[in-house]
Amino acid sequence: MSELTKKTKKPRSMTQQRRLGIIIRWVIAVFLIFFSVFPLLWIISASLNPTGTLATARLIPQNPGFKNFQDLVGNPTFPFFRWFWNSVKITTITTILTLSLTTMAAYAFSRFRFAGRTTMLKAILLIQVFPNLLSIVALFLILTQFGNIIPSLGLNTHLGLIIVYLGGAMGMNIWLMKGYMDTIPRDIDESAHVDGASDWQIFWRLILPLLRPILVVIGILSFIGTYGDFIVARTLLKTTELYTIMVGLQIYTSGMFSQKWGIFAAGALISALPIMVIYLVLQDQIVGGLTQGAVKG
Repeated sequence: MSELTKKTKKPRSMTQQRRLGIIIRWVIAVFLIFFSVFPLLWIISASLNPTGTLATARLIPQNPGFKNFQDLVGNPTFPFFRWFWNSVKITTITTILTLSLTTMAAYAFSRFRFAGRTTMLKAILLIQVFPNLLSIVALFLILTQFGNIIPSLGLNTHLGLIIVYLGGAMGMNIWLMKGYMDTIPRDIDESAHVDGASDWQIFWRLILPLLRPILVVIGILSFIGTYGDFIVARTLLKTTELYTIMVGLQIYTSGMFSQKWGIFAAGALISALPIMVIYLVLQDQIVGGLTQGAVKG
């Protein structure tokens, strides 16, 4: 009887441990989900709160409505959609140029051997160690002086801001792209060279289609980083009509944030739509890029 009881106790103890482990995992999962979703729920609640102040903010507002959205759109002194368009335009152009320059630079570093190649790669990585905030004053002065020569590329211009974003996004993206490109077999290049293909034809027709997963990942990261930037845009843009959406919302609510909390929340929700659309449209490519990048080679 004692041996039977010992045999029956072991499965029961193992079952209890499994149940305890499942319960712990569920508790942790629910806590993490609540921790992630709660800020979004609070913003949605604030945008539907008709009073629009922090003093009356609550998770479930009384008499919810779309007054904050109407005030956001219907205010003639608040060009919200102009700022929204500025952000989308600047971010889209920056992302396209970043992908183009990054891909070609990574192809050169990955496939060609030239003098100073290793030194340049180390220099690119070393530059990324320093925070971008350290270069704000230098960028301001450079664009101010550069604007005296070419006004369209100087201070308070979208083109000048795009150039600054390109310089900040190139370094780490080149390393990511090069690392992914190194996993593509060089036999493809050698076979194409034997058939008489040029380096550009190899890059455009053979290598570039294989880079689609990492292109999607880098493009999304570049889009989100540029779209959500505030400090650089606030420093380099001075005209109200040229503001991005992040700068415009901060300027509009400056000094009266507690009174315009509802309008700010409404603007934040509308501003998040491009990123949400990109994630919904490209979610398969995002997962594919991350998984293929992890197992390739």
